[in-house]
Amino acid sequence: MQFNEIWQQVVDYSSQISIWELTGLIAGLLAVIYLIRQSIWTWPFGILYVLVSFVVFWQARLYGDFLLHVFFLVLNIYGWMYWRGGGSDSESKIKITHSTSRSMLLTFLATIIGVIVFAQLLIAIPSIFEGVDPPALPYWDSTTSVLSVAGMWLTARKKIDNWYYWFVVDVLATGIYFYKELYFYSALYLVYIGMAVAGYLAWKKTMTVPSK
Repeated sequence: MQFNEIWQQVVDYSSQISIWELTGLIAGLLAVIYLIRQSIWTWPFGILYVLVSFVVFWQARLYGDFLLHVFFLVLNIYGWMYWRGGGSDSESKIKITHSTSRSMLLTFLATIIGVIVFAQLLIAIPSIFEGVDPPALPYWDSTTSVLSVAGMWLTARKKIDNWYYWFVVDVLATGIYFYKELYFYSALYLVYIGMAVAGYLAWKKTMTVPSK
């Protein structure tokens, strides 16, 4: 497909987007912007984004992304509560830290195991729920899903490592959505790649290295 055709599809989708999808798009971007600024407002906007994203992923048969957003909802609520424990209603005073080497290794190993297990679950979904179509790209879907859960957990705990995970997720998601011809979402995650880099650099300036 030529670039002008892809761009036209993005434009066409943008012109036909519903008010709920537009709300989700704006909320998702604001959630990342507030996260870069370490503002507690990242969490309510994150919750709003999650609530309006369920339908899109179910219709695209990206069941991993659908289930992922259930975890996102829980982790957004947790992150909101955790950050509020260290600050006001608008700003968090929880310090940015780096995960220990042991914690990073355990998270990485858990992620690998999670990807394999979750992929098998996605593949089994049609046999569990009658009438459900086979999943699209189950292993790639599983990879972005599990990496995102790990990234979300690290975000909630305000670990700078979260940006490593988000960068990988955004790169993979850009390719997956492009392949699935969800060009609007592919373009959105392309923007998220740059925001992940910006977030890491912004957090690095203010992080606190934990004492060993």
